[in-house]
Amino acid sequence: MITITAEDPECAARSGFLHLPKGDVPIPAFMPVGTNGTVKAMLHSSLKDIGYPLILGNTYHLYLRPGMEVINKYGGLHQFSSWDGNILTDSGGFQVFSLASFRKITEDGVTFRSHIDGSKHQLTPESVVDIQTMLGSDIQMQLDVCTAPGIKKREAMHALELTTTWAKRAQRRRSEKDGSYKGFLFGIVQGNFYKELRKRSAEQLSELELPGYAIGGLSVGEEPEIFRDFLQFTAPLLPVNKPKYVMGIGTPDYMLEAIEAGIDIFDCVYPTRVARNGTCFTLEGMLNLKNTRFRADRLPIDPECSCPTCSRYSRGYLRHLFVAREILGPMLVTHHNLQFLYTMMDQARNAIASGTFPGFKKSFLERFRGKV
Repeated sequence: MITITAEDPECAARSGFLHLPKGDVPIPAFMPVGTNGTVKAMLHSSLKDIGYPLILGNTYHLYLRPGMEVINKYGGLHQFSSWDGNILTDSGGFQVFSLASFRKITEDGVTFRSHIDGSKHQLTPESVVDIQTMLGSDIQMQLDVCTAPGIKKREAMHALELTTTWAKRAQRRRSEKDGSYKGFLFGIVQGNFYKELRKRSAEQLSELELPGYAIGGLSVGEEPEIFRDFLQFTAPLLPVNKPKYVMGIGTPDYMLEAIEAGIDIFDCVYPTRVARNGTCFTLEGMLNLKNTRFRADRLPIDPECSCPTCSRYSRGYLRHLFVAREILGPMLVTHHNLQFLYTMMDQARNAIASGTFPGFKKSFLERFRGKV
């Protein structure tokens, strides 16, 4: 499901394509997050106009609302949401992990209470495959055990072994689906911040020869240096002929670090979440439109950006929209942020193809870390 067309001679960065049921995806690629079947403040047509062929849906939230009975009547999430591109769905494991006081993990699966109405539910490796198959996910993730930084090695080891066991069970259930469903099942490497356990998890999951692999348990509050260290340690442990995915990263520095380590895809709510609060990506760094100094600023968000927002609107007008709490403000800035990241990915792919990715990364981040 992956074709590598270029590898940078100075690092592990690589470019190519993921071959998915709804069309090819150029890699490396950022996936906008569509938690409830929509990328917040964005039309699907706008995502297509930018060029995004792959977005992420949230299994936990969609399972609870509107529920699988409703989505199943539409024939899946693509038809329900009118998105004809590819969809990756997470397993719901991270959301359940965040409900610490409302969930219980056993060998069988995870029991939890809904954050919506308190109702009790259980997710198992098998039911998560079933749910994502009903969603019609083009990439589905196994149910895994997420762990917080700072836990003891014994606890991390238990989570790792349970994740491996659940991956085997998920693989068996996926193999039972009929041939009409073409979605791919990815495994998730765990091991917390213990390199020995990361290596063990990667080895155990690689033996299953799943279609692709994600590195879980990073970007969960650890220091950037630790993130980089464990990313660079873990990525080479995964099969080179399979897609590599880091979950939950969405800032230029983390994304470019991931690409340099050989990661193909990543996702995060950050770019769209901060956009709804008036914070923008620019080549010169982050810009908060709510700052008073932009009250009469006639410049676009980023003078070098060609997105519809930057082509038509000034920082002063956009600030006015946020101060007046007009819905258009978050919509326009969300479009800009996603266009900015798509353009950055395109530039990264070109740099890999020309064998100049480390230099591109260095110059981009030197400029981005400046002040606007």
